[in-house]
Amino acid sequence: MQRAVSETAPSDIVRMSGVRFRWRGARAFSLAIDDFALPVGKRVLLVGPSGAGKSTFLSLLCGIVAPQAGRLEVLGTDMTKLSGAARDHFRAEHFGIIFQMFNLLPYGSILDNVLLPLSFAKKRCARASQNGPSEAEAQRLLNSLGLDPAELHGLSTAMLSVGQQQRVAAARALIGRPELIVADEPTSALDRGRQQAFLDLLFAEIEAAGASLIMVSHDEELGARFDHVLRLEDIAVAERRAAA
Repeated sequence: MQRAVSETAPSDIVRMSGVRFRWRGARAFSLAIDDFALPVGKRVLLVGPSGAGKSTFLSLLCGIVAPQAGRLEVLGTDMTKLSGAARDHFRAEHFGIIFQMFNLLPYGSILDNVLLPLSFAKKRCARASQNGPSEAEAQRLLNSLGLDPAELHGLSTAMLSVGQQQRVAAARALIGRPELIVADEPTSALDRGRQQAFLDLLFAEIEAAGASLIMVSHDEELGARFDHVLRLEDIAVAERRAAA
């Protein structure tokens, strides 16, 4: 399988080679990635139908699960060599993740949710407070993404609309300028107009931070907004079978 994104390895923020992973159980699922690279500073859309293995791919990429074989480098660090705790710390420092269901603290304030990653990442916290208190940076991000914290003061995230929750989740991912933003179907609950408006805001912040983006979606029409569009089957072989 040929490298699907880039042939210039020194400029890659992510490299996978010979990666093998299998979920075990009654409905075993395996994913094999021979060669994949994500260039620094690029916006990549990964598309594929539900159940194709996109979320498993993201879990591997972020170090949430570890492959049984192969090499996975992020920012030059082979994550397969790290312990579970070390992968968690690395992810907190270098990844900003926008989950499909947002995964906000439902009864926490908006600012509490945005600032949460800084509690686990000292370097990221230092970056967030370079130009003043990290709370001010959180408010700047929220404003940039179309939310006015003053208007929403006193509300928990459980009281926000889906679109508002989405923007809080994006601000949480962006705070402290992590090098890699990973987004799992972040626009799936929005209509076309709101999807485009959200991507406008998200891309502006990602470009300002010099970050790379990989976003998963089943909606190929979003591809015009990205530098590269990949189908999961172009970079990975997925197999489902009953457990032996």
